[in-house]
Amino acid sequence: MFYYVLKYVILGPLLRLTFRPRIEGLEHVPATGAAIVAGNHLSFSDHFLMPAILKRRITFLAKAEYFTGPGIKGRLTAAFFHAVGQIPVDRSGKEAGQAAIREGLGVLGKDELLGIYPEGTRSHDGRLYKGKVGVAVMALRAGVPVVPCAMIGTFEAQPPGRKIPKIHPVAIRFGKPLDFSRYAGMEGEKAILRAITDEIMYAILSLSEQEYVDRYASDVKAEEAAEKAAQARSRKFPRLPQR
Repeated sequence: MFYYVLKYVILGPLLRLTFRPRIEGLEHVPATGAAIVAGNHLSFSDHFLMPAILKRRITFLAKAEYFTGPGIKGRLTAAFFHAVGQIPVDRSGKEAGQAAIREGLGVLGKDELLGIYPEGTRSHDGRLYKGKVGVAVMALRAGVPVVPCAMIGTFEAQPPGRKIPKIHPVAIRFGKPLDFSRYAGMEGEKAILRAITDEIMYAILSLSEQEYVDRYASDVKAEEAAEKAAQARSRKFPRLPQR
């Protein structure tokens, strides 16, 4: 109930009025039945803009941190995501990927739309990164099409670290559904899963026209964070000249 009140009465109209998003290819999203909508992830605003323009309800796998934040802000954020039916997924540990797949298949088993960001995390620099194969596993196990989606302009409107988005032109593009039924029963083949995931990422790239990086965003973020930490240590504890 809260999902539809938020969509049609509160947040949806506000987002449409503020950003006036340009929508392209909405007819590619199936009117009925289960399907995966796989998109790039540039901004926290992505969670709200796509559901606001889709006619059908869509459920996203959201990182568990949104549900476990401290203080009043954390509790309000958790209450909001629970109220709109989003599913928390713990991205740490060996079982994280399997847990996400189980939750995703549960949504698809109800003939609903499942929203996925194959990169696994927000892009920190506006580029598109290598996709993780969980989206391919779910597409094959559930036997559902994958609709590629590109969010354009949301990085500029609300880049990582910016709490309140600024007014900036936004576009949302949906591509033709991708059918992977030819690979049915092959979800255990790593090469097949990678090929499917790469095909999905290429479709997203064609829609978004981003620069592509053939590495996982989480790895690049970790390396950059380590480099910044090392630089900070060197500034704090400069090496003394040798005699």
